[in-house]
Amino acid sequence: MSTRIAFLKGHGTENDFVIVPDPENVVDLTPAAVAALCDRRAGIGGDGVLHVVRSAAHPEAGDMAAEAEWFMDYRNGDGSIAEMCGNGVRVFARYLQHAGHVAEGDIAVATRGGVKTVHIAKDGDVTVGMGSARLPEGDVTVSVGERSWPARNVNMGNPHAVAFVDDLAHAGDLLAPPPFSPAAAYPEGVNVEFVVDRGPRHVAMRVHERGSGETRSCGTGACAVAVAAARRDGADPAVTGTPVTYTVDVPGGRLVITERPDGEVEMTGPAVIVAEGEIDAEWLENAVR
Repeated sequence: MSTRIAFLKGHGTENDFVIVPDPENVVDLTPAAVAALCDRRAGIGGDGVLHVVRSAAHPEAGDMAAEAEWFMDYRNGDGSIAEMCGNGVRVFARYLQHAGHVAEGDIAVATRGGVKTVHIAKDGDVTVGMGSARLPEGDVTVSVGERSWPARNVNMGNPHAVAFVDDLAHAGDLLAPPPFSPAAAYPEGVNVEFVVDRGPRHVAMRVHERGSGETRSCGTGACAVAVAAARRDGADPAVTGTPVTYTVDVPGGRLVITERPDGEVEMTGPAVIVAEGEIDAEWLENAVR
């Protein structure tokens, strides 16, 4: 390992990431190394790591290389692997533009949740085609303290439980994963969103992200919330043939989610690169011992 490893810091609606450019996949990002980088006191700090690798150089992405040159090897803040991160894809695309790998317009990004289509607009916003939502059958309940709510099971490439509540404060501190039942609904854990109404097709949410705790924003979570809200409100674009758009306020800003009649869910929001520098490889090696 070289003595210095390049990194950048970026965020999408304050869901923040350490970006590690590694085109040939030579940096050994162990779970402990990721957790050290994401530590907000002893490391750089972030909700997760965006490991930027050419698809052809990564064993999990080689079969997507013909469609997408770049693979988002995303890791949660605790070092665990996640299938997808919607805000992360936007920031990933912004990095590719920042580094001169892509220009404004449409690009493709490989993820563990499949190849995602991304549009980088001139106004700075980034739109991501998030794929279709799946709505598994069965009742789900989430709890905080003595309160419990029915939740909508929504899968956006990763699992979500969406609960509509009267007050976002009812979600508590969200430091620990909110209990859910039945356990079989989410064998690998779940992202839990608590949602209140703000107006017509306008909601606000807080989220506990699996592996990261409460975050300032969650892109796949905002998509899951919009789909759950639409179904609650009796709107299904596949039935009506008309797109449905919801504004979703998160603690870190605002996202706009559109579900199209073909099932595709699009998310639009900002993505910002705020800093770049170098990681001391010796520090990283000592931090994971």
